[in-house]
Amino acid sequence: MPTIVRRTPLPTRRAQHNLAWLLLLGFLLCIPHRLVAAPYFEDGFLGLTQKELHERLGMPQAVRDRKSALRVFTYYPITDWQKYFSKLVSPENGEDVYTFTRNGIEIRYSFAYAIDPNDMSETRPLFVKLVDIEFSPPVPIAQVPSLVPEFIPSRDAKAPAFRSNIWVLIFKGLPSDAARFLIKEKGKEQLDWTLTYQLFSLQGLPDRLTASATIDRMEIGTQSLQLVRQRQRHTHEAIMNPYSPEFAERVTPSPTTQPKKIPVPHYAE
Repeated sequence: MPTIVRRTPLPTRRAQHNLAWLLLLGFLLCIPHRLVAAPYFEDGFLGLTQKELHERLGMPQAVRDRKSALRVFTYYPITDWQKYFSKLVSPENGEDVYTFTRNGIEIRYSFAYAIDPNDMSETRPLFVKLVDIEFSPPVPIAQVPSLVPEFIPSRDAKAPAFRSNIWVLIFKGLPSDAARFLIKEKGKEQLDWTLTYQLFSLQGLPDRLTASATIDRMEIGTQSLQLVRQRQRHTHEAIMNPYSPEFAERVTPSPTTQPKKIPVPHYAE
């Protein structure tokens, strides 16, 4: 009898196309999500790798290293940092510094980084976890959006906002699950983390906050609204969003009358 040879049919072009997509998808799923994901929030910075930040802004003019828990820094030219100082400390300790002049105001951006604690490679990437922006001289709160393009505050009067005697904290947008990677807070998995803008005044804010109050710097970061409302309610006073039209239209109270002086008794000599 003649031998019957059964030939396996060749895959069609459509099948080959589907197989290629499946292989590509499998490859992408093997890559850590932080390396292929977009920034976590609309600010466009938080979650970027250091390489991606340098591609966007260019190389920094300097790198600064925090010397204590207080705001004490040492600044290094970028060339000196790369050749020598970066080898003396952990790479994530250095903050990339960029300086701009806008509307006659000197604005200094400093980018702090986080690392993936599960990545043990020698060239593990750094991820932007905080943007510190300083103004010289200090500027009114109302002027900040025109000086910082990445700062687009909500105009909703009910947008979550809080204050203390030296800062204003504003929440913006929806929480991001991926942003938990930037947080070291215990129990962070049970909380939602949202984009925040925190504006600081070294001289202190007036009791009656207005848009003309001046600030020296701001931070673009991520905080938990649940954490503020549940555990920090004694230090965070809820206020109307200072960038809402309703805040600007508030009626200024009339000056209070001077309190009467307490009479001082006179004693016989």
